[in-house]
Amino acid sequence: MSYDRAITVFSPDGHLFQVEYAMEAVRRGSTAIGIRGKDCVVLAVERRALAKLQDPRTIRKIVPIDSTTTLAFAGLTADARVLINKTRVEAQSYRLTCEDSPSVEYMARFIARTQQKYTQRGGVRPFGI
Repeated sequence: MSYDRAITVFSPDGHLFQVEYAMEAVRRGSTAIGIRGKDCVVLAVERRALAKLQDPRTIRKIVPIDSTTTLAFAGLTADARVLINKTRVEAQSYRLTCEDSPSVEYMARFIARTQQKYTQRGGVRPFGI
């Protein structure tokens, strides 16, 4: 039996391979660092070597979520793109509902909750970011 086909199937030694694959994607990704100062935040991302045919302007690891919130990520860009789009929609919904921009804590909790849903739900795989 193949134990890496579904998120809900444990291997005989108790591993969830889909979760381990996602963690490995993050380990192999570029490093993302955030430093908080008294009145500023600095985000930095490691730039990796690109394929010859790849345009360096297309690789974005630091992206705006809202007019007041920016996100840096490590791991699979395709997975990050899905999560970023969901986060942007949530930020817009919050702004329309509350007439204020969402706090960083609110957005961080939304991202964590979404990632946890994808880790526990069958039919989808965990985000590799």
